Amino acid sequence: MDAKISWLDDPTVFQVNEVPAHSDHLFYASNSETQSSLVASLNGSWLFHYADNPMERLKTFYQPNYEMTHFNQIKVPEHIEMAGYDQNQYTNIAYPWSGKIRRFYGSKDDLKQSFSKGKDNAVGQYIKKFNLTPNFIGKKVHIIFWGAERAMYVWLNGHFVGYAEDSFAPHEFDLTPYLKPHDNRLAVEVFKFSTAAYLEDQDMFRFFGLFRNVELVAWPETHVNDLYLHPEVSKNQAQLTCDLKIKGKLTGATLAAALYDPTHQLIATQRIPINQEELRIDFGQLAAVSLWCNHHPELYRVVFQIINSNQQIEEVVPYDFGFCQIEIDSQNILRLNQHRLVINGVNRHEWDADSGRVVTLKDMESDMQTLLENHINAVRTCHYIDQTAWYSLCDRSGIYVMAENNLETHGTWVGGHPEKNLPGSQPLWRDMALNRARANFELLKNHVSILMWSLGNESYAGDNLMLLDRYYHEHDSRRLVHYEGVSRNPAYRTQISDFESGMYMSPDKAEKYLQSRPDKPLIFCEYMHSMGNSVGGLAQYANLVQKYPQDCGGFIWDFIDQALYVKDEVTGNRVLRYGGDFDDHHNDGAFSGDGLMFANRIPKPAMQEVSHYYQQLDQLNGI
Repeated sequence: MDAKISWLDDPTVFQVNEVPAHSDHLFYASNSETQSSLVASLNGSWLFHYADNPMERLKTFYQPNYEMTHFNQIKVPEHIEMAGYDQNQYTNIAYPWSGKIRRFYGSKDDLKQSFSKGKDNAVGQYIKKFNLTPNFIGKKVHIIFWGAERAMYVWLNGHFVGYAEDSFAPHEFDLTPYLKPHDNRLAVEVFKFSTAAYLEDQDMFRFFGLFRNVELVAWPETHVNDLYLHPEVSKNQAQLTCDLKIKGKLTGATLAAALYDPTHQLIATQRIPINQEELRIDFGQLAAVSLWCNHHPELYRVVFQIINSNQQIEEVVPYDFGFCQIEIDSQNILRLNQHRLVINGVNRHEWDADSGRVVTLKDMESDMQTLLENHINAVRTCHYIDQTAWYSLCDRSGIYVMAENNLETHGTWVGGHPEKNLPGSQPLWRDMALNRARANFELLKNHVSILMWSLGNESYAGDNLMLLDRYYHEHDSRRLVHYEGVSRNPAYRTQISDFESGMYMSPDKAEKYLQSRPDKPLIFCEYMHSMGNSVGGLAQYANLVQKYPQDCGGFIWDFIDQALYVKDEVTGNRVLRYGGDFDDHHNDGAFSGDGLMFANRIPKPAMQEVSHYYQQLDQLNGI
């Protein structure tokens, strides 16, 4: 198959040759490994060429003998803009091309050459040369791009490997047919815009490029490709079943499973032959288990071993998980482990003042410490999939997560034309939207911290959002589903979202709803816009939570400013600059600065207010 640039213009083409989404489990070659010998990083220095638009790109750069005299160096991971190319731009609602280039999206004909010939569609072309480590030779080898904005083509040694969209989901491809032990040449072409950009209109700086880790993974002869844990809790008992998908050799090997409690004591084992791709391990009824919650984030561990016919361990897959029960009771009160649950939350963008959305584990650990110190018990991952390490931190720290789809189409409907909203009810955009729900769910389904899925943000409502809601409910009966945008199209109210939710709903409006025998619990997915000297009205919302048990609390907008360090031209000092400070047109200015912390992670005075009231509300949780 040859790569086609026309895929950029086609909403029905969003992945080609991509490995289906699966769980984020780690796998090791032995029990003693702390870092997997089956994973090799491709981070670091790559060769790089930048073009202002598709017409100026190097069209055959991926060929093995292509002369790379025009290439510079770039780091991976890194935003292309942060490497000194292209234009930094911050915009909230409007698409980056609004007012510059006229684009239409009603049909495939409208979209023809919209991006493949787009004069504003910058292109980054990457080359990485690598050798296989000895233990990778002879194995099936995949590559995983953990984050690539916005559309990506991949070649290896001149052969087309695949194509992918969805900037914040991992993209995995099988390199095995084209690999050599030495002198491999990987070529990646990233376009700033494609039809995927219509579904990624989040309030943020609009970057592009390979901004998360790139890894090679080697599969053992028999490999656990997917893991779905089902920790069930009822009033007096618990049970654990585990569904696994096995790839590779399906004869002669055995799957051994061991279950450990939070004190690392072995409490159960199972062992079954591997004779088919889909296997189930059932640990049956368990003695009284410790339930997971914010103040007691008790984690169990299950360890799977694949043992070959020679009784040698081929692969070890550990996973930490928890038992908890999230539900809405008959009085429409949100409960966790049968106790009322109050969400003292924030919306959190991934952000670093030096590197944008390229965040480190140190950044995440700092954020986690801030949450815990200020009685913040929940995070909404606005408005995309975060790095998987964040969800593991939330599991260990007891932070509740609303896991949000990479979906926002604010600019398609906010100008007074809701009938033009995407994805709406248009079949043309349906599969792309559903695939984002699938990527979110499949990757993160085993994290106990995720109490609810969110369909996305500010994308109005229609048949396609209804299908996303149905997807989550059909694939995960243990969790709840949230979506605020249905409030703008009440015709879908009974078909979308387990919650009533309004964007920046006033306390008076919220109380009116809470007094009207509410048929859904109320949650504020965004409230208390933390811009400037703000958040002084939090007491009014706290009073509502204390007065009405159907009020679940909510998520403050937002946690951290989006601003970037630059060297001031006059003083030479490092200063933080916001939207509009980069000669970016159009922009939404300092609206990127509405966090409880400055971009350098120094708390604003508003954090004191939040900590005070969230500490009070935490006493309502009873856990």
